[in-house]
Amino acid sequence: MPQLTGFGSLKTLAEERVTDKITRRLVAGEKLMIVWWDMKAGAHAAAHKHPHEQVFWMLSGKMDFRLGDDMRSCVAGDIAVIPGGVEHEAWFPEDTQVIDVFSPPREDFLTGETPAYMTKD
Repeated sequence: MPQLTGFGSLKTLAEERVTDKITRRLVAGEKLMIVWWDMKAGAHAAAHKHPHEQVFWMLSGKMDFRLGDDMRSCVAGDIAVIPGGVEHEAWFPEDTQVIDVFSPPREDFLTGETPAYMTKD
């Protein structure tokens, strides 16, 4: 995924199949990345941490999210800031759309790799 400068359109971004239950579209600048996720019911992002600061914004559905020792059920409109280096985990009991913003961009996402913590069903 190349970096973008200037204008673009979400509908023109390639949709990547990460697992049978997870797809994403992403765009990156020099210092940040936005990822649009489409999670099907039963998807799971296992416990993990990374050095990138992360913000999520729930668009639809439900996500049960653990941030360190704090567990919350998140719905449309909910947001969270995840500091770099803090372990977190997410379960999706229903079809869900969520946006993540990372700073700096996730290098592993730029190469199209499937994150090891995303279970394949």
